[in-house]
Amino acid sequence: QVQLVESGGGLVPAGGSLRLSCAASGRTFNGGTMAWFRQAPGKEREFIAVIKWSDGRTNYKDSVKGRFTISRSVAKHTVYLQMNSLNSEDTAIYYCANARRMVVRDDEYDYWGQGTQVTVSS
Repeated sequence: QVQLVESGGGLVPAGGSLRLSCAASGRTFNGGTMAWFRQAPGKEREFIAVIKWSDGRTNYKDSVKGRFTISRSVAKHTVYLQMNSLNSEDTAIYYCANARRMVVRDDEYDYWGQGTQVTVSS
């Protein structure tokens, strides 16, 4: 089993920044890829960003390119999501997830965190 624990969410004014963290643990955690998804009220969960654990390759949803940055600390088994220039459309619960391959479909992810709420006030 792999356990994922997100942190760093909160209330931020429009134009502000937040950094989310996701700590991975468990005997079966071997990297693979780590991704961030989000789900806004009344909407489906959507892919935000993914990073390949071994070489740091990344991929992003078009609407967050240039504003969000995904990174990882191999030593800390932690993935981060730096979010800048936040707007009200970024309000959602943010989840991190772990998969074996670098994919964007949420049904291909094996492990999920509990989520952290991000609220952007206008």
